[in-house]
Amino acid sequence: MKKSEKTALVEDLSNSFGRASIALVSEYRGMTAAESTEMRKRLRAVRGEMRIAKNTLVRHAIKGTKYEALDSNLGGQVGLILSYEDPVVLAKTFTSFGPLGDKLKLRGAVMDGKLLTPAEVQALATLPSREVIFSQLLGLLNAPATQLVRLLNEPGSYLARVIDAIGKKNGAAAPAAPAAPVSSEPAPEAPAAPETPVAPAEG
Repeated sequence: MKKSEKTALVEDLSNSFGRASIALVSEYRGMTAAESTEMRKRLRAVRGEMRIAKNTLVRHAIKGTKYEALDSNLGGQVGLILSYEDPVVLAKTFTSFGPLGDKLKLRGAVMDGKLLTPAEVQALATLPSREVIFSQLLGLLNAPATQLVRLLNEPGSYLARVIDAIGKKNGAAAPAAPAAPVSSEPAPEAPAAPETPVAPAEG
């Protein structure tokens, strides 16, 4: 590969990482053409893709980015699986490739700059998707406080971030002063004015 081609590929990979919400590194070997085609088709359906590139070029592409931690998972024949939308949905899709076994063995991933182990990716796949969390938030508009506390205790960074943003927005407005209480007792009558004495008539 010519130097200009390598430079163009590194730039293209950098752009892909810049748009990605999560990046997975998996071993990629022994997969049939039909299996590869089906896997890529299912990844595209959830706004994801698989990229194959030399490790040296990938290292150049991730250098100085939030995906630099992927370096420890590189080496040998590996594939990069990127998501450009909901990382939870991608994790769910990847775990559905389990029947491929060692043909697509996960080494690790990076999300929001944090290196994830294969077990953590499996845990991510069990979380509710973005659409489910948003529907839960709509229900919170009329939900009691006990339900809000329960949902906040559920795993899921989307819910925590959105609730935090809502709280900050509402906290910007000063609370209105409470209205004076209205008494149900009848108002006391005003005291009667004293009577003016009548002067006696002259005889």
